[in-house]
Amino acid sequence: MARLGRFFIEGQALHVIQRGNNRQPVFFVEDDYANYRQWLIAAAADNGLSVHAHVFMTNHIHLLVTPETAESLPRTMQSLGRRYVRHVNTRDRRSGTLWEGRYRAAPIDSEEYFIACCRYIELNPVRARVVAHPRQYRWSSYRAHGEGADDALARFHDAFRRLGRSVEDRRAAYRALIREKLDPAFVEALRAATNGGWALGGERFRKEIEASAERRAAPLPPGPRPKPAKKARQMRLL
Repeated sequence: MARLGRFFIEGQALHVIQRGNNRQPVFFVEDDYANYRQWLIAAAADNGLSVHAHVFMTNHIHLLVTPETAESLPRTMQSLGRRYVRHVNTRDRRSGTLWEGRYRAAPIDSEEYFIACCRYIELNPVRARVVAHPRQYRWSSYRAHGEGADDALARFHDAFRRLGRSVEDRRAAYRALIREKLDPAFVEALRAATNGGWALGGERFRKEIEASAERRAAPLPPGPRPKPAKKARQMRLL
């Protein structure tokens, strides 16, 4: 699978990770988590980004999102990053970035891997031995999926709705899945895809993503190119 660079497709689910610089903390007190969450809610709403699953760990964050446009994710992360870093730097009288470069993201085959990716994200605190069960960790979407807690950040995906006919059926099915051990091969593949900027899914899915990337990256036809508007931005390939 070829590296996709920085390329997003509207309506295509993405696994996103961003780490602290040198894997150092990015959240220092409880209010940091709360502020980051509120600002993510606002930035996502402003830019058309649906956040389905999330976890905020001490030195990194994971998101599972669906963008409405190719610019939804980069604009959300740019707005959020600037606001949050400015907040921490002002409070702690520091300068520079908190983050290890830009976030990383990979398209996820929703039919095959969406629920597994949710579980991977929400089980992070358990793998890190911070808590014994994901319900004990405040800064994730598990309690929305598994227990019906109100969560203004979490937007339920169709893959989650297909777990059962009723709301409680879906929650019960998800609680059962969360107790199962994640397939190590899936975990390895998800990490490799996200770090490498590859699509994660079956062969047909990967070919569809590659074809979409090639179409959008195709050169302009011969002839004079129109001048861009003063405020227009060139779309980045993710």
